[in-house]
Amino acid sequence: MDVLNRPSADPADERPAEDTATAPVPYLPHVLIAVALTAAYFLYSWVQYDHFRTPSWDLGIFGQAVRSYAEFKVPVVDIKGPGFPILGDHFSPVTALLAPLYWIWPSPVSLLFAQAALFAGSAVIVGRTAQQVLGSRATGIALTVAYGLSWGLQEAVKSDFHEIAFAVPLLALTCRALLLGRWTAAVAWSAPLVLVKEDMGLTVAMVGVVLAVKGQRKLGAALAGFGVAAFALTVLVLIPAASKLGQYDYWAKIEKTGTGAETSLVQVVTDALTSGERWEMVLYVLAVTGFLALRSPLVLLVLPTLGWRFVSQDANHWGLHWHYSAVLMPIVFLALVDAVRAVRTSPRAWLAAYGKVAVAVATAVALTLAANLPLRELLKSETYAADVRAEQARAAVAAVPKGASVEADVPLLAHLTADHRVYWVGTAKGATPDYLALDLRGWSGQTSDPAITASQLHPEAAYEVVHRSEGFAVLKRK
Repeated sequence: MDVLNRPSADPADERPAEDTATAPVPYLPHVLIAVALTAAYFLYSWVQYDHFRTPSWDLGIFGQAVRSYAEFKVPVVDIKGPGFPILGDHFSPVTALLAPLYWIWPSPVSLLFAQAALFAGSAVIVGRTAQQVLGSRATGIALTVAYGLSWGLQEAVKSDFHEIAFAVPLLALTCRALLLGRWTAAVAWSAPLVLVKEDMGLTVAMVGVVLAVKGQRKLGAALAGFGVAAFALTVLVLIPAASKLGQYDYWAKIEKTGTGAETSLVQVVTDALTSGERWEMVLYVLAVTGFLALRSPLVLLVLPTLGWRFVSQDANHWGLHWHYSAVLMPIVFLALVDAVRAVRTSPRAWLAAYGKVAVAVATAVALTLAANLPLRELLKSETYAADVRAEQARAAVAAVPKGASVEADVPLLAHLTADHRVYWVGTAKGATPDYLALDLRGWSGQTSDPAITASQLHPEAAYEVVHRSEGFAVLKRK
């Protein structure tokens, strides 16, 4: 990337020749697409929530954490265990920023809306950057759509809310700054990533490496040092200090298999390098850019996230599902933009020719994959149809009085966190809640007889059934 060697009004805002020659890019087309994306993301999330199709306990966990922040309390998540300090699990204080929204809208649904808006906002950044750098409105709009429909973002939407919703636009802004030669801005946008999740410190360090590659060695070294130090501080000091276990519990994801067996370093590396599922993940991450992103140094930013996922023994970290790939999407799409700009002057005719159609290829790939991704469900009438199980779940939630403490199964957790103290079945040891709200289909392995389940969960107390349907039962402590 060539940077003009002349003074500017803002020395920190150095721009490459391509940037200074480009006219201002209008916001309106990209914002309109972002509004449509926000609506689609949120509609999918809301329908999933309203129909009790929650895929995990995470929305309930974040709902409890944000509620604590909104009430000016230390973030405690009883779903993880009675009195569990959530900063002793993952270091994500950034979620405190959602407290004002929660004051207005005290429901975990507000978190789903915030995530939808943050993801869609990152699409504006990606699309406008593409238009500004490549000088084509059609290219900018195409990439806004392709990125907005990318599989990494759609799978994250399907997975309910996660803290990485904040990392996605921050990474988009970081990559934009790197593309435009705004080195200080790249530091400013990347540094807050250490407050999103503990592993992001390594990504911040890699931003420093990219800065060094682009000639900003001192600034890059300082940022890399900051990122590594932040990672070490959070996993070795801050999280253990907040955790009841006195340690960073997720080391076990590397050290132990799913059966709990210990693994050696050699076995970890061997498993990582010979796993077809892990390499398939990499293939899909790069395929959304037609593999041209490999021509940009920005692609280095995917290495920390891919690295910890490769060495993890948890199969959920390897595949294409869940929210783990969302943070990779702004990186690879803006790496594509950087690569297209670079290959325009390539002496290899085939590479220059491919650069001219790479954005069209990426858009075609995104639209093709989207036909089998979560948002397609919005086009089906059965997605919105009345659901007997959902009505049974809604009745079970209504049977628990507001303000009561309740131990519940996964489908009900998020629906109770706004106005109850909520525990999860199986992690409530040491607490005796007022109510039990059980999924009789056996999410937590209990028998179909709720009375027997209650006696197994809490032999120290007696419970009576106060509500029952085919799918759910609510019991009250006598």
